[in-house]
Order: sequence, then C-alpha cells, then structure tokens
Amino acid sequence: MDTLTLEIKDDGEGFANPNGKPKIAYFSMEIGIDEHIPTYSGGLGVLAGDTLKSCADLNVPIVGVTLLSEKGYFYQELDLDGNQIQLPFNFNINDFLTLLPSKTSVTIEGRTVHIRIWHYLVRGVNDYIIPVFFLDTNVEGNCEQDREITKYLYGGDTKYRLSQEIVLGIGGVRALEALGYTTIEKYHMNEGHAALGTLELFRRYHDVEKVREKCVFTTHTPVAAGHDQFDMGAAKTMLGDMIPEQIVHDVTFENKLNMTRLALFFSHYVNGVAKKHGEVSRLMFPGYSIDSITNGVHSLTWVSEPFKRLFDTNMPGWRSDPYSLRSAFGIDKNDIWTAHMEAKKNLIDFVNSRYNVGMNYDYFTIGFARRQTAYKRPDLLISDPQRLINIAEKTGPIQIIYAGKAHPNDGSGKESIKNIFRVMKSMNGNMNGKVKIAFIHNYDMAIGKMMTSGVDLWLNTPRRPQEASGTSGMKAAHNGVPQFSTLDGWWIEGRIENITGWAIGTRKSNERESDDDSDRNEMYEKLEKLIIPKFYNDRDNWIRTMRSCIAINASFFNTYRMIQQYVLNAYFI
Repeated sequence: MDTLTLEIKDDGEGFANPNGKPKIAYFSMEIGIDEHIPTYSGGLGVLAGDTLKSCADLNVPIVGVTLLSEKGYFYQELDLDGNQIQLPFNFNINDFLTLLPSKTSVTIEGRTVHIRIWHYLVRGVNDYIIPVFFLDTNVEGNCEQDREITKYLYGGDTKYRLSQEIVLGIGGVRALEALGYTTIEKYHMNEGHAALGTLELFRRYHDVEKVREKCVFTTHTPVAAGHDQFDMGAAKTMLGDMIPEQIVHDVTFENKLNMTRLALFFSHYVNGVAKKHGEVSRLMFPGYSIDSITNGVHSLTWVSEPFKRLFDTNMPGWRSDPYSLRSAFGIDKNDIWTAHMEAKKNLIDFVNSRYNVGMNYDYFTIGFARRQTAYKRPDLLISDPQRLINIAEKTGPIQIIYAGKAHPNDGSGKESIKNIFRVMKSMNGNMNGKVKIAFIHNYDMAIGKMMTSGVDLWLNTPRRPQEASGTSGMKAAHNGVPQFSTLDGWWIEGRIENITGWAIGTRKSNERESDDDSDRNEMYEKLEKLIIPKFYNDRDNWIRTMRSCIAINASFFNTYRMIQQYVLNAYFI
C-alpha cells in the first residue's frame, strides 16, 4: 500500500483523520499491513491488515491499533541441516511510519510506562484513508526493561507477554483518547491479546453493560492451550487495582486471568472465524453466544500481477467488487493457463536462483507455507519418501516448495523443519530426480504471495479440529490454484470435490479427530490416482478446476464479504 503524508493537526476529531469521526477501533497484537513492515508473524496479522485494507476500500470508519514490534517477530535463517536461527528484523521505522506528537502511559508493577504513537495511513481504492497506530515504549524516561516491551512480537516470557498486552489493551484505549478520538462506538478485539482494554473502559464507565455495548470480540483459537492466561497473583501485581473484584470469578480459570474469558465477559458480540470454529468455540465456552464470520483475504493484495491483468480485461470492476470474480467462468481457459504459467515461472526462477534446485516450469508443483508447528503436520507429505517417489514414477515428476517459521519456543516445529531438510537432501541427491524439494527461508508476505500464485496445488494438512479458519488457501484460490486439505476451518465451506479442490477425509470422518495414518494414506491415494494424473493428462479439466476456484471460492472468501458481515452483525453502523 502507498504511504500518505498529511499535515498532523488536532481538529477535535483525531489526529490525521481526513474522513471525519471514526466509529470503530480495531485492536490486534499484530498487523501485516505492508510486506516491508515486519509487525506480523503470520495469518492473524495478515488477516488484520487485509481487514483494514478492505475497510478503507469500503469507506468503513475505523482506526487500527497495534504494537510497534520494532524488531519484528524474527528474521529466519536456516543452516544446511535446517536448524532455525532467529535474528532481530532490522527495518528503518522512519521510512514507513510517522511519529505523532501525542503520548500516553500505563502503569505496570506500579511504574509509569510512557508510550509514544506512530502511524501509517491506508488508502482505499476510492482514496478513503484509515490510520493505523503503532504503540511504542522505547521512550526516553522509561527504564530499560520497559523500553523493551514493544521490541519483539511474541517475545520473552509470560511477564513480557502480559506487559505487551497491558500496552496494547489499556494503552491502546488511552492512546485513542490522547489522539482526540472521542467518538469510538465499538472496540473490536482481534483475538484476546487486547482484552485488557475492557478494564480501561470499565474504569471509565463503571458499568459492565455500558462496556459490553461497546465491545466486539473475534476468537481465532480452537485449542484451549492457545488462549492466553496469566497467574492471578502476578496479574494483580502488574495491573494493580485494574481488575474489579466483582468480575474475578467470571474472567479467571484455575486461578488464572484468562484473556478469552475477559473478552467474552465484556463483549456484546463474539464470533469465531469459520462455521466449524464457531461450533468448537461454543463447546469450549458454554453459556456464551458465539457467532461465526468466516475469514477472507484482501483480493487486490493477493492476486498476482498476471491475474490482475487478466481480471482487468475480463471482469472490470473486480478491484472494488470482488464478488465480480464469479464471472471468471467466462474467461478463456488458455488465458488462465498463460497467466498461471507467468506466475509459476516467477516462483520457479526465484527458487532456482536462490537454492540451485533445478526445478522445471512444467512439472507438477505443490506448495506448503505456514507456521511450522506440530498440529499443521508440515512433514506429513514427505513422511513416506519412497511412496512419494513411487507416485512420481507412475504419474510424473513432483516438485514441493516449503516455507514457514517455527516459534522460537516450539521445539517440535523446529524438528519438523529439520526433518524436511533431511528428506530434501535425500530427494535432491537422488539421480532419478523424480521428486525435488525446496525450503524458502524467512517466509513473509511477499514470499506468501509468490507461492500462493505460483504453485499448481496448495496443500494444507492440519489436525482436525485445530485449524480455526486458514486463509492461505483463499489466497491460492484468487490465483486459480486449487487446494488439497483436511476438512477443517474454511475448507469445510469452500471445498467442492474435484471442482474447487480436494479433501483429505470425508465430512463424516472429519467429525472425529485426525488420524495421521489414515490421512497420510488418503493424501497419497488422491495424489496418485486423481490429482496428479488430472494435471498431466487432462489439462483442460485441470484448468476448469482452476477457473472454478476463482469463480466460486475467491468471489466469496474475501474480506469485502467478511467486512460487510461485521458491519451488519457486529458494528451496526
């Protein structure tokens, strides 16, 4: 997105706010608003960025609030054995963000922690502008410990994380007030990281129902262990008297302050991020009304340049109305293949030039890029290397491109990367050369766009029911790339077998938790008997599937549709 330069002034309606009075404040620990600003780790942050871009396109009166994360999540290097090395991400803040004169503060363990505010302006397709505010504690006057709070995204121990969430939630609400945003009607918490902002609102209004009227909460985590919680004694020490005694029972679990329960308690509208995830969330938190709004992606961000040109020619207006992509059924199949091959050559050239793998433009290429963690089963595809070789010998050569980071504290995720490297060395050293593998280092938004548009098949293998939604397959669909995935998250809604892609498992079997052996066998069976033969031997029908991905999936699973649902169901503006 282009950055904008505006005169900073206080007009009583908020700094740098050319649209008048905003009504919604959107809080997210991470926001991937620009590939050059490393303030995101993965899907949650990229979704937040896509959300704000679509709000700008649709003229929704919203502002974004996040942490600066000055050194990013981390810069990933991988050695020859696949050992992950985490380095600080260095970027020049002043090249992308503008420092505002307003400041605010929070209290942590009795200390005053000063917060300065940077901003970035997002311009929509009709020049509507949305400000995104980045909170920064690296301020003169703070002690060294406090200056580090907004340095690393998800860094440090639980005390560090709670400090970050105090800054985001309580500090974020105060920052908006300091900036002159006095007309906020809804505070939208994108995951529980910002839930402490409800305590600041309660301190202001002294009325639970008044706070509930103003709060909206989106949960993204279908696994109990993934919800942030902090020892109650430590939380009280750090927060002081911010937690009202009368609500302690409602917002704690096993004597821990649970951020999801806090957000649930103070929100009038709560949603999961796919229909299945809504069901799982209602089982996890009985007694709460939890709706579902299935995620989407920002079409203009994730459509590759070859497909942008194709869509501009065949579906004028798609940039401001992605629902127009349903008309993709009318695009000539040869034109779709030409656009795909241009995107594929860009990816293959990148991989070959960087990793010297010798991949071929015409060979069937599978992409797998996401956070490397056990429940996503990144090495399921290569778990039986000999079977994979046998499939390639029967059907045609296979190329696999991986990317993704493991959380610094996720030992099993790091082992998955090392296992991929072990198999990769073996496969790439095989003189037969029927299977080639590459692993792209330091996965980011730019690499994500190149991969989701450049592979032939997008693979997703999460253990059910642990995928809340998943959005990478939606990005692939925008570029005519079909998905092959376990039936979880959005794929339960988006998959039409052999039309928009393929499922691992059936709807009936997917009511149960995943079984690795069963899923592995079905994955190999479908690759061998259905998917790869269709690619090599029935190209006309393969392109028909590509076209269906765009017309059926991309036209619906986008953030335009998603934002319209939030406006109608949650914001009421």
